[in-house]
Amino acid sequence: MNRIKLSIPDTFSFSTSMQIRVTDLNYGNHVGNDTILSILQEARQQFLASKGYTELNVEGYGLIMADAAVEYKREIKYPNHLNVSVHAQDFDKMGFDIFYKIELNGSEGEAPLVAVKAKTGMMLFDYSTQKKASMTEAIMAKLS
Repeated sequence: MNRIKLSIPDTFSFSTSMQIRVTDLNYGNHVGNDTILSILQEARQQFLASKGYTELNVEGYGLIMADAAVEYKREIKYPNHLNVSVHAQDFDKMGFDIFYKIELNGSEGEAPLVAVKAKTGMMLFDYSTQKKASMTEAIMAKLS
């Protein structure tokens, strides 16, 4: 079986902390696939807010997710504390990629363990015309 292998950046421009809730668990008693995408969305929202944007307002345009890739490295369980790092790069005329690294915070003196690597392809979208929009230099400069 060929598995997804993501190359993520060595450094990230933003990070946030989250705690797993008991409601984030699935029948396997670990965080489910749907919750991972929710964690990525929350981290993305916080990243965009740190730049003065929202998913519905990036210089007047919205963002839509064109694709997502997730590489699972470790189980995430309740009540794990997470550090989620976010970085935008690979800008082109219609969008860009956002990379994520979810780490389990270790015990005191222990290094965090990478639990998930992920990437989402984000496209600019003009919701008023229901069409894709072109990337601008201002957006690239602000998100880089």
